[in-house]
Amino acid sequence: MQATLTTLLATGADDAPAIGAPGRRAMTYRELRTLIASTRERLNGLGIGRNDRVAIVLDNGPEMAACFVACACSVASAPLNPAYRAEEFEFYLSDLKAAALIVSRDSTSPAVDAARKQGVRLIDLVADAQAGAGTFTLEPREAGGAAAAAPGAAEPDDVSMVLHTSGTTSRPKIVPLSQRNLAASATHIRTTLKFVPTDCGLNIMPLFHIHGLIAGVLAPLSAGSQVFCTPGFNALKFFGWMDEAKPTWYTAVPTMHQTILARASKNAEVIKRHPLRFLRSSSSSIPPQVIRELEEVFGAPLIESYGMTEATHQMASNPLPPEVRKPGSVGRAAGPEIAIMAEDGRLLARGETGEIVIRGPNVTAGYEANPKANAEAFAEGWFRTGDQGVMDAEGYVTITGRLKEIINRGGEKVSPREVDEILMDHAAVAQVVCFGMPHPKLGEEVAAAVVLREGQSATERELQDFVGKRAADFKVPKRILILEEIPKGATGKLQRIGLAQKLGLA
Repeated sequence: MQATLTTLLATGADDAPAIGAPGRRAMTYRELRTLIASTRERLNGLGIGRNDRVAIVLDNGPEMAACFVACACSVASAPLNPAYRAEEFEFYLSDLKAAALIVSRDSTSPAVDAARKQGVRLIDLVADAQAGAGTFTLEPREAGGAAAAAPGAAEPDDVSMVLHTSGTTSRPKIVPLSQRNLAASATHIRTTLKFVPTDCGLNIMPLFHIHGLIAGVLAPLSAGSQVFCTPGFNALKFFGWMDEAKPTWYTAVPTMHQTILARASKNAEVIKRHPLRFLRSSSSSIPPQVIRELEEVFGAPLIESYGMTEATHQMASNPLPPEVRKPGSVGRAAGPEIAIMAEDGRLLARGETGEIVIRGPNVTAGYEANPKANAEAFAEGWFRTGDQGVMDAEGYVTITGRLKEIINRGGEKVSPREVDEILMDHAAVAQVVCFGMPHPKLGEEVAAAVVLREGQSATERELQDFVGKRAADFKVPKRILILEEIPKGATGKLQRIGLAQKLGLA
């Protein structure tokens, strides 16, 4: 197995298309490899080398894909959600100890002011619209910089990507992922989906998220096939892009699949012109009825898989035909080893319910500077996913519940404690508990129960607006119930899990 991204990406034929985009000529593998080398040289010349953190705030599209790949080959890339607010950017840039921030030259993102405030070096990405899709140069806003302490291509155990994952505590955890982790995960996905150079993936996933970065971009590139990068998911444009890209597959979260399905009947001719080899779904569970409908409409198998940031995305996957797919199951181990563990650390037999645990070359070595989280997350060399599940006689895993309090909103993970802390800053709020409530398409939606201070008043809309000014839209509670008292568990503790049922929201 390849241990670095540079060796992983050496396989694509020089003149084969690597990165495509609507209305653009595709960048070839030769051009991609040249871009990786020139980006490395540029960053090294600015004093940025192996393991230095480079935050990236760019909109979805070919430049974001190419910038991520080029940075991940040489430094520690840190893609951030462009929808974050100023306070969120300040937190992430500080927590990452970012050496630089890459933004587009015309960016009006609050990340720019956050970087200036933190003293983080600003680098403009200048796209070349006349060249292959994704071609760019990097132009620093301030000249100078000492020589990079560790120049050159990254080595297997160097950090290739740094992402944050929402914790049950208020502070998101830093997940460093090595070259070895990324190369292993890309290889696992390539093997599972049997990618070949003639494949073309239509990428609609956000490229600050592990699903889009690894399954959408890196895995197909590792097979020498093409990634067609859209500006992000748009149901109205999906079938037009399909006509232009002529894809053989796409990956998405269930909410995207359901939206595509709603428009599919009007686009039967497009589907017929470009038959897909398969569709893939991950990041949250997809109802078996939706799987059946998608397979009927597209005339192709839907492959449901199971992933998480700490595993550099994929852990389990249903296999391609002619092997058996089990709707409702997330499939078999597809890269790392998977086991089911009891509370006392014993590994359980097939058919017994417990916590899903994993170990393998794609699993992070541990959270950064967080011994408490690491002590809780690792047991006997296994990483504890926080998901409850069961493995059947054939090795197929079914998730039966969540042991974590994290809210999974259509693949976007929300830390309830983070929302609690924002709401507690409101002058009228005395007590708050944020929790997940069921949602027919997203799986879960964010909700909160609030007790107001005596003599104070606030409406649901005021509190939602208050959160919206300080956190990305997907973290804003859809429902805020203002109560006299928040229900407590048997021991008198406030409990998030099960609160939606107690309050009649489930």
